[in-house]
Amino acid sequence: MIIIAFAQNTSKLLPQICCRAPRHCAPIIRVTQNHFIMYQFVKRGYVASIALNRRALELMQARGWCFIKSNHTVPKKLVQYGQQCTSCVEFCKYAIGIQSARPFTPRGLYKLCSVYLPNFLI
Repeated sequence: MIIIAFAQNTSKLLPQICCRAPRHCAPIIRVTQNHFIMYQFVKRGYVASIALNRRALELMQARGWCFIKSNHTVPKKLVQYGQQCTSCVEFCKYAIGIQSARPFTPRGLYKLCSVYLPNFLI
């Protein structure tokens, strides 16, 4: 199972100018029942892995993060592909298996996952 997390805030200048809310996205992989790993796209060539638990997810949701669950399987070379990506959206699209060129922004990805794809759960 993969969870795509969407955030309203970002420290990067370009998404603050170009993107409407949500401005950032990150895939979260379930390791065990209560343990998760979030792969945070920091910059081109660098993906940070952050260990989370259920309480951390609840705190993130209380601070404005939105979550969309997917039943897709995790790609084997997710971290290696993350080092080649140019944006957080491209990284999330690879994680959930979307191969089209669009969407370009986190808002477009949120709309695509929540409206058009039937196997996603909010």
